[in-house]
Order: sequence, then structure tokens, then C-alpha cells
Amino acid sequence: MIGEDIHRFARQLWAYNRSLTGEGVRQTLRAIRSHLPDLTLREVPSGTQVFDWTVPQEWHVKAAYVVTPQGERICDFALNNLHLLGYSIPFRGRLSLDELQPHLYSLPDQPDAIPYITSYYKARWGFCLSHRQREQLPPGDYEVVIESELFDGVLNYGELILKGESEQEVFLSTYVCHPSMANNELSGPTVVTYLAKWLFSLATRRYTYRIIFIPETIGSITYLGQHFQEMKANVIAGFNVSCVGDERAYSYLPSRKGNTLSDQVAQHVLKWTDPGYIRYGWRDRGSDERQYCAPGIDLPIASIMRSKFGRYPEYHTSLDNLSDVVTPAGLEGGYRALQRALELLENNERLQVQVLCEPQMGKRGLYPTLSTKNGDRQVRLMMDLISYCDGAHSLLDIAEALGIPCWDLYPLTTTLKQHGLIAALTSSAIVRSENLSHNSPDVRQ
Repeated sequence: MIGEDIHRFARQLWAYNRSLTGEGVRQTLRAIRSHLPDLTLREVPSGTQVFDWTVPQEWHVKAAYVVTPQGERICDFALNNLHLLGYSIPFRGRLSLDELQPHLYSLPDQPDAIPYITSYYKARWGFCLSHRQREQLPPGDYEVVIESELFDGVLNYGELILKGESEQEVFLSTYVCHPSMANNELSGPTVVTYLAKWLFSLATRRYTYRIIFIPETIGSITYLGQHFQEMKANVIAGFNVSCVGDERAYSYLPSRKGNTLSDQVAQHVLKWTDPGYIRYGWRDRGSDERQYCAPGIDLPIASIMRSKFGRYPEYHTSLDNLSDVVTPAGLEGGYRALQRALELLENNERLQVQVLCEPQMGKRGLYPTLSTKNGDRQVRLMMDLISYCDGAHSLLDIAEALGIPCWDLYPLTTTLKQHGLIAALTSSAIVRSENLSHNSPDVRQ
């Protein structure tokens, strides 16, 4: 089961201290490259201006912990990298409990969870711990040690371009910047890794695939700063991949426009994968779709998820793990939904029947020799498919009109093409067809 393979890969990546920058990101990208040898690792220097933002300094942690008045070491970064506030500046000193408290972060409503807290763009230090442990801290003096560095380095990301028959592109983006969390972090890059492996294995690809592994927000802004003009020209669909690993729900987050090809594909796939899927609105955004769909960028990017970020109780805490939350079955479900979306994009052609009036199916061996209930249904479906192949409808349009999942039409489409009864319109034929329809008189006049 592919979900087991993806889950195993997530366990391998679990301990790396990912952040916006640093060795944990590089370790993660190198591990992904072990599966995708053609992945190119890029770097952008600290201080680089990208639109309204600046690439931050690199962050490296050697050690971080607190020693209680009784000599017990707590909040040890070496045991759980969520304990240290992200991008904490170096600090060493002795503080009373009252002095330490403003630097501690916990969740009273989730007393057993270690929260994930960061301070990327303001210099501060701090520790995260369970609220239960925080309430039990005794008075006295505490030794605080944070051996971290902030220095001019690089922001790293991974890029994979899989060439297809067309220069038109499908875009996949996922992030590699959170430490030990499962659904909110590891489900995305691990599922995308295996999707890329599947795409690479295909004998032919209709579209070119642009796939990136980036730190969230600053990574997408940086990447767009380098590539958005060519992406605006070439990207016809794409998905921001996040939170695809649990078994609780399927979710859809639209693009800002809400009616792109990506939106249509996502809704079709999820309708037939889980009719009870949760549909969110653009105002529920929160990941890199904010950048890809921003005014002036306007890429056609939607999101297919399991439980959406911010909408499950373990989000941004130590409870978001690879046992209770993210499972092999959950990962496989996320993988299959996205794989179906990509398959649909590959197969979503405009089809044109090649004969006038209803074709004679018997001489082609396309009618069953025995009349059976299932055989009659298959013939009816085939004839319904042909009836919509007028050059104006895509396969997705036809599936929607027939009220069936698009993938049920793939084998029929292949058979009808093999017998010369239908053909996919070329891009130039589509343009000619549209020009004729625009220039022809209105028959209703």
C-alpha cells in the first residue's frame, strides 16, 4: 500500500529541525532528492529583496534547554524541537520563575500539548511546553541556555521540472519549514514526493509539471519573485498541497477567482471521492495560496486537503503526530485524491466525433453479442459520451453532464479513439472552433 511507503518516509523526516532556513530544510530536501534525483536544490542569499519582503537570516540551533531549581533539565530542544520558540536569539542566564514566565508559551485549553510558536521577524527568545508542566514549575532560579545563531546565509528550496508534450504547466507546491508535526507539515512534502515519482513513471505526459518544495510564505514569495512572469504565461492549473494525511475529512479551498480549471477539477474529484467533503471559501485561506492567487499574480491554484489547517484540534501542536493523526490510510487517501486530479487534467481533452449521425457500432464490435443489464448500460454510456463529443465540451464537461466520475469515461474514450470514432481537438482546432462560433450569426435571431 502506497500509504505505508509515504508514512515510512514521513517518519524518516520527523526529527529534522525545519524552519524558514537552515540545515533542517537542507536535510529534508536531500532526503526528498534521494527519491527524486532530478530535484534541483536552489539557494537565495539572506537580504535578497523579494517583492515587499526580504529573505531572512539563516537560523541554526546547537542546544537549548532550561534547568529547574532542582537541577532537572526541561524544555530540551534535543528531545523535542517544538520546545524552542522558532528563530529564538541566543541567550544564557539565570532567571527567577517570575522573570522566566513571559518567555514561556503553553495552551491552557490543551494542557498536554506543546504548542508550535515562532518569531521570525522580531528578535526574541522563548520556550514552549505543556500547560500541565508549566503549572507544576516550582519557584526559584532557573538556568536558561539557548545556543543559537542568526547569520547571513541562504534560503533553500527544491525545484523539479518534469517536461511534457506541451509547454503548458501544472504546478504543485508544498512546504518544508515546520518542525515535528505530521499533518500540517510532513503530509504535504511526502505525498508530493510520491506524486512526482508517479508522474515521472508515466510513459507520456501531456503537460509539463513544475513542482516545488519551499518554506511557507517567504518561500512562495521568493519563488514567484523569480518565476511569476513565466508561470503566468504557462500555468494552466495547480494545487497547493498541505494537510493531506489524516482520515477525518476531505476539504477543498478554492482559488481567489473560484472558477478556474483547478477549482472545477478539485470539486469533481472530491464529489466522487467523498460526497460529504468540506467546502471552504477564499476567506478561509491561510497557506501559500495567498501568494499564488494574489492580485497581479492570479495563478489558478486551489487546494485539495484532508482536515484543513487550523480546523483540527492538534494543529500547530505536538499532538499533530504520525500515530493518532496522520496514518497510512489517511496519506493514501490524500495521495489518491490528488493523483485523480492530475489524471483528470491529463485526460481533460475537448473531443470531436469523427462521423456524422450515430455511428454503426456493430461492425466495429462495440455492441455486446448478448443483451445483458450491465452490457446495455455500458452501450448507453458510450453513446451518451459520443453525443456530447461536439468539440465544445471537455471530458470533464461530459462527465458532469452525465453525472458520473470522469475516470469512468477513460477506458471508453480510449476505445472510441482506437476505432476512429472520436478524436481530441488540437489547440489550433480549438481556436478555429471558437473563432467560428464568435463570428457566426446568432441562429436565434
